Amino acid sequence: MRQRVLTFLRSETILIVATLLAIISCFIVPPDGQYGGYVHVSTISQLVCLMLVVVGFQRIGVFRIIGSSLLHRVHTARGVVLTFIALTFISAMFITNDVALLTFVPFALAVLVMAHMEDKAIVVCALMTVAANTGSMLTPVGNAHNLYFKALTGMSTGHFLRIMAPYSILAAVLLVVVTCVVFRGRRIAEFDGMDSKGFERGVLAPDPTRHQPDEIKVTGYGAGYGGWRAIVYTGVFVVCVLAVSDMVPLWVMCVVTFVAMVVCDRGSFRHADWALPLTFIMFFVFIGNMKRVPEFAGIAQAFVGQHPLEVSIISSQIISNVPASLLLSGFCDQWVPLIIGTNIGGMGTLIASMASLITYKNYTRQYPRQKGRYLGVYTAVSVMFLLLMYGLAVIIE
Repeated sequence: MRQRVLTFLRSETILIVATLLAIISCFIVPPDGQYGGYVHVSTISQLVCLMLVVVGFQRIGVFRIIGSSLLHRVHTARGVVLTFIALTFISAMFITNDVALLTFVPFALAVLVMAHMEDKAIVVCALMTVAANTGSMLTPVGNAHNLYFKALTGMSTGHFLRIMAPYSILAAVLLVVVTCVVFRGRRIAEFDGMDSKGFERGVLAPDPTRHQPDEIKVTGYGAGYGGWRAIVYTGVFVVCVLAVSDMVPLWVMCVVTFVAMVVCDRGSFRHADWALPLTFIMFFVFIGNMKRVPEFAGIAQAFVGQHPLEVSIISSQIISNVPASLLLSGFCDQWVPLIIGTNIGGMGTLIASMASLITYKNYTRQYPRQKGRYLGVYTAVSVMFLLLMYGLAVIIE
């Protein structure tokens, strides 16, 4: 029991802090009728529906299958690394940076072992993490705080894409350049004759007598691309994207998602990360209350309003970009610099984007003696990307 409590405290630190802040603010501003307007229902509903359908995709192994299909077409070290970077960069735009890294980092580590490229694992993981963070910042559905900003501001999806496109394009070019410089075109003989099924079985579940991952439990081997469930989830995902773009009512999205997940895989509800929407709700309560305290609101607005881009970047380095987005948006209406700052602010420190911790945990679990080395390499790469994108922001804005 004690171990479970400690594990929860370590894994849900942000939720605990947000809850404490919300409770403290309730003593400052006692509950009343205005509390009902604190929570952005559209943000929470969109977040939950997207979260459920992505979990559904994960549990039928669609993302790993796509990765396996692409990998069997490349035969060089540079090609393998570019494939993994492209997978995380592009998939993060649609399934969030967290899910992209949860899916592809363990997969990449296993493939690198097969290819005898373990000496390059640190650099590959660092580049994949940067790719996920810079790819996800392009779209409203790529990051939870992007969903929030879009719902809060009412801006169109096209407008959001135009704001963030220069930064994602710059990051993509830099990722390709760095990969081509660091990795050579050495042929990987171990991949000769191996098809996509060989990659999938060899990496995913090489020993059928041991623990089988969710995708094998749900669909079994030989389910192709997830069978009929993949078609259903794709339809639900399209509905969610249309709802985010204000082309479908929120209630339609919620009904379609709930019915589809109940019919296809009820286990998705159990595996979803419910701490994320709860964290949003707690921050909504805290911000709503503190905005009603004139002294606090005045200081916060003066602090954020003068340099929103720089403040959002620095805040993200300390408390992570999702909490920074929620907190700063309550006291500043300069949305464009806030959106840019909290997104490019996901680079830099390891906690600037909580998704970065996913890679760190996966890598250090496999290579526990290299924690310091990974932290140094990732920080160097990430800070370089942050500085270059900040320079672009100064030029553009």
